[in-house]
Amino acid sequence: MAHRDPSFVWQDGSVNEPPHDPVAVDRTVEGLGQLLEAAASASLPLPLPGAAEARAAAAALVDQVNDYVLPRYRSLDAPLLAVVGGSTGAGKSTLVNGLVGRVVTRAGAIRPTTRQPILLHHPGEARWFEGDRILPALPRVSGPAAVSAAPTGPAADGHVETLLLVADPAVPAGVALLDAPDIDSVSDANRLLARQLLAAADLWLFVTTANRYADAVPWALLKDAATRDITVGVVLDRVPAEVEREVADDLQAMLSREGLPDARLFTVLEHPLGPDGLLPPEAVAGLRSWLEEVAGDAASRTEIARRTLAGVVRQLGPRIELVAAAEDEQHEAAARLRADVDSAFGEARAGIARAAGDGTLLRGEVLARWQDFVGTGEFFRSLESGIGRLRDRIGAFLSGKPQPVKTVEEAIETGLHAVIIDEAATAAERVEERWRQDPAGRSLLDGAGLGGVSDGFSTEAAAAIRAWQGELLELIRTEGQGRRLTARMASFGVNGVAVALMIVVFASTAGLTGLEVGIAGGSAVVGQKLLEAIFGEDAVRRLARKAKSLLEERCAELLDAEAGRFTALLPSGRTPADTEELRRLSRELQAGFDGGRS
Repeated sequence: MAHRDPSFVWQDGSVNEPPHDPVAVDRTVEGLGQLLEAAASASLPLPLPGAAEARAAAAALVDQVNDYVLPRYRSLDAPLLAVVGGSTGAGKSTLVNGLVGRVVTRAGAIRPTTRQPILLHHPGEARWFEGDRILPALPRVSGPAAVSAAPTGPAADGHVETLLLVADPAVPAGVALLDAPDIDSVSDANRLLARQLLAAADLWLFVTTANRYADAVPWALLKDAATRDITVGVVLDRVPAEVEREVADDLQAMLSREGLPDARLFTVLEHPLGPDGLLPPEAVAGLRSWLEEVAGDAASRTEIARRTLAGVVRQLGPRIELVAAAEDEQHEAAARLRADVDSAFGEARAGIARAAGDGTLLRGEVLARWQDFVGTGEFFRSLESGIGRLRDRIGAFLSGKPQPVKTVEEAIETGLHAVIIDEAATAAERVEERWRQDPAGRSLLDGAGLGGVSDGFSTEAAAAIRAWQGELLELIRTEGQGRRLTARMASFGVNGVAVALMIVVFASTAGLTGLEVGIAGGSAVVGQKLLEAIFGEDAVRRLARKAKSLLEERCAELLDAEAGRFTALLPSGRTPADTEELRRLSRELQAGFDGGRS
């Protein structure tokens, strides 16, 4: 067979020999474990273009590191694993039976035939396969009765339950044969398992037929084999003698064009099976001789294992980058969707702040109830003739008997409540509209029904407003401590003074025009003068700032909870820093494995 320079240097500097430095081995195994963990945790939940491909690549990468890279690196001297794969009906099981000279794996016309993988090994090498050194996710069933006694179909969930181990002296020491399910099986589980097994191989025996050797599915896998630099033997099965040379030459040319010029090609002519269901020994003599040659040459086995391992590791870099790039797109999409939420609910917060500070809330019912409370309704209705006489009326206001303050508090609650509900609903509608224009957002919204405020939000908003009003009462009580309560304070009570503070908070006249400016302004002056008469000018300014800040905090809590209905749908856990860590681990692994190229 042809021997190619693997152009490969191990971490301890050894070339063409297994690594001897245990520290280097442990360091590489640790790096592989970290890379495995990072790749397994890659999060690609959003249905972006290429995400499905990247998810499959990540899963396949994790399987291959577990199934092949780690076990082969730890034990480079273990027997080679030759996986026999191919399309449905290619004759894989019949070929395996012919190689060992007895029926060990089921062949038949019903498809899929090979439902469970069967691993045949030399009896003296059982220790390499009975544990979980390779294919750790597949439990083992072993013994001479394994084929007949073990279950022959997939588990109820569609996944194969076991790996059947069969010891047979006809299998040469140094190599094991694994009969895999069809790569184009009608069973999804079988197809996935076939690819997983091929990814765990040191050597491929690819079985095809004279009628199907140009099929697309096997060639996709053969091209992958070329990038891995794996040793490939191709078996052209059931070839009519009259076209053997023509078909073989055509297939050999195709192999060369696809990067596999060194692949060994074996032809198996059409033969009737014997009474025992086996091919005649001469039909597979060439293939058996090649396997015996490989198995009997320790240097050849080491080269095949080393070259295949090097090719797989070199492949990890581009595959990791595919996953990392897809995760970058996930982060960008999530950030874009989160920005939509932040923008819409930020606008809602600004809208509430404007309404609570530009005099808007002093229209209508709030203004009427405030006027009734301070006994100045008639006075304010005469303000069109001039606000300047207000100071002359303050004394009458302060000595008057106010109406119940409850009606003013209720009017403020009603008006503020309406503003909060409207802004929150508008924000939710904006987010839903923007997300529905984004493929990722559209998938998250499927059936969510988030285009309005949540159930119970109205009640929560009313409770938040009342809680804010309660905080103002506490502010007034705290500010009044140590002061001699005047008759004016006693006359209006803590609630009345707190209402006056609310009016001052709401009384900026921005946005009002004409008579509304005069009325709102007059309301503010009356409220402010009342507060100043009790607390002083500086204290009133401080109280107004604090009252406004407390209201903003309450509204922010309400809106954050509503925004959380959207952000809770976004993927969490992985960050861009995690993705960069995945890339860093990949670079370090490549630097350690592929330190030299000739």
